[in-house]
Amino acid sequence: MSVRERPVVSPRDPGGPPRRRGGSPLGALLLRLHFYAGILVGPFILVAALSGALYALTPQLEQAVYAHELHAPAPDSTVPLAAQIEAANAHVGAGTALFAVRPAPEPGDTTRIMYAVDGLGPSESLAVFVDPGTAQVRGELVVYGTSGATPLRTWVSNLHRTLNLGDPGRVYSELAASWLGIIAIAGIALWGIRLRKAKVKRDLLRPDPAHRGYRRLFGWHASLGVWVLLGALFLSATGITWSQYAGANVDTLRAALDWGTPTVSTSLDGTTAAADGHAHHHGADSAPSGSANPATFDAVLAIAQRQNVNTGQVEIKPPAEPGAAWTVREIKTGFPTESDSLAIDGTTMQVVDRVDFADIPLAAKLASWGINIHMGVMFGLANQIVLFVVALAIAAMVVLGYLMWWRRRPGRNPSRIVGTPPGRALRGAPWWEIGMVAVIAVFVGLWLPLVGWTLLGFLVLDTLIPWVRRAAHARRPPGHQEV
Repeated sequence: MSVRERPVVSPRDPGGPPRRRGGSPLGALLLRLHFYAGILVGPFILVAALSGALYALTPQLEQAVYAHELHAPAPDSTVPLAAQIEAANAHVGAGTALFAVRPAPEPGDTTRIMYAVDGLGPSESLAVFVDPGTAQVRGELVVYGTSGATPLRTWVSNLHRTLNLGDPGRVYSELAASWLGIIAIAGIALWGIRLRKAKVKRDLLRPDPAHRGYRRLFGWHASLGVWVLLGALFLSATGITWSQYAGANVDTLRAALDWGTPTVSTSLDGTTAAADGHAHHHGADSAPSGSANPATFDAVLAIAQRQNVNTGQVEIKPPAEPGAAWTVREIKTGFPTESDSLAIDGTTMQVVDRVDFADIPLAAKLASWGINIHMGVMFGLANQIVLFVVALAIAAMVVLGYLMWWRRRPGRNPSRIVGTPPGRALRGAPWWEIGMVAVIAVFVGLWLPLVGWTLLGFLVLDTLIPWVRRAAHARRPPGHQEV
């Protein structure tokens, strides 16, 4: 008969999370899943939360860092776009293809003239900033995507999305975004179980200041989780749309359901297209194949303003190839959203296609609004503050989770520096419960690969490990003692 050493448990803090006594194996699975996912994916979520909080501050930071480029003295009158473009062309030199022009949206802002330049990274362009009152060049910056993100915002955005490691780093953000939602759902389910059994309900809505040690940490962790649950689920769902594998599934679903955002056709034969929902965050259309007449920009803008382009935030693009149309579109992503657009034949100066925001399908609008809220641009400063607070709360919950793990270590066992994990979730579960959870994991894996397949692997190990241990124990010689 084997003799096992019983672990010594401190009367102050138990050596591990409470063991399940009775109850459903699925409830135990939630506890074990929440624990292990939090421990293993926690560092990714922590980095994503902190970098996301920093990104929420970038609009103000870039206004301060790049004030000279982004702003100019408010003029009494402005010079034509043609003069501003000619000044920018002289600044960059011959042979550089003009990509797009964004007239100054407000008095005191500069006009942004963007060029496709060899040697820049994907989705990058060179922006020349011109004073609309004097046509003097105030500087140049490499900007990213059709959002025109400055180098500072681009660096923080890439840190948040890829750890500045390129495409391989997108695995980190997909793990964080995908598992954040799973951990949040498991956590609120466990919170609901505790709420039903708790004598003092309010202790699970706000931390009790009388609690100390582990109970105090748990109070803060549970309370923060309740208050930021919707924000965490929203950030998880919208963040997945940027991911490498699950994001492709989202794009496929949107295409199948015709939920894409339509764009004006630049083809003079009437061919239509659909836009990427993240177009304002990444990606850039091909550069024009030849030089565009600067005077034409004033003409096409005037035509667009007489039609449906009635906001100051406008982008004008010359044809990407001979025989294509010019495009003029509103780029206001805040509330209320303005994204009307026109295609104009540069030869006849006739409108050949138009898309009004009011006619865009509701699903496409919701996707666009969700992306804009995630980026903190939908509701301005209020949106930024909410994102900043939610991101810091998520980061705090990760840190509190690790502190809880440390506080639950056996107090008189120096060999243990952290608490023991919850008991095996599927111990004693009937085969049909194990199979049901496995099927769910497979279906999740089809939609969220980095969640479903890791979850399935967790279930397989959680089921096989006790079998392996029992088999190893059965092979031990008689009289063997385990200390």
